[in-house]
Amino acid sequence: MLKKYGQPLVYKAIHPLIALLVRLKVKPNVITTTGLLINLTATGVFIYGAEHGARTDHSYIGYAGLIILLGGLFDMIDGQLARIGGMSTPFGALYDSVLDRYSELIMFLGICYYLVSQDYFLSSLFAFVAMIGSVMVSYTRARAEGLGANASGGLMQRPERVIIIGVSAVGCGIFSYLFGGDFKIAVDWLAIPIFETITVFTFPIAILAVMANITALRRLRDGKKDFEKED
Repeated sequence: MLKKYGQPLVYKAIHPLIALLVRLKVKPNVITTTGLLINLTATGVFIYGAEHGARTDHSYIGYAGLIILLGGLFDMIDGQLARIGGMSTPFGALYDSVLDRYSELIMFLGICYYLVSQDYFLSSLFAFVAMIGSVMVSYTRARAEGLGANASGGLMQRPERVIIIGVSAVGCGIFSYLFGGDFKIAVDWLAIPIFETITVFTFPIAILAVMANITALRRLRDGKKDFEKED
């Protein structure tokens, strides 16, 4: 749904910017590198918030979320710039894919660092599993296509992952501002709250962790079916 309806709307909105970049002869690899630097900045915000922010101060999560969404926009710009500007090259595609993986892993480093430092240990495990799933979604497709199979389906592709993390982070910052960083819903017989402010950020990550790994396994299954057709 996102690829079918969401991406065309975004591409239409950023087309004037793409046209400007083409006229200025900006190279797609420059945009790709800028996207990596933006995600490094988001990780820096997570780490700074972990070291200097209070456990009930989720503003750093919100700021990092905004930066992650900006980085995701740059990830869309570089490919579109290469296509419209006639600057697509095999190395450019490789460079984009490699830096995308670095960007995502660096982002998860910041998230895990923040959650561990602020004593959200269980949530940090889900973030780590989400990171594993994110890498495997991309790797399974690349490996299958390298062997001649099609394995590009599934829900949790990179745009979905970026949007889920970015929007949930921004939502957490807004929720904390409106209702307080110490907001909790708890029951007596449970050792941990069933909901607290950080849940706005961590629950979507837990869903992502499950769905990303399901997507990777689905791609593995699709690759197997493709190979069986050839036999």
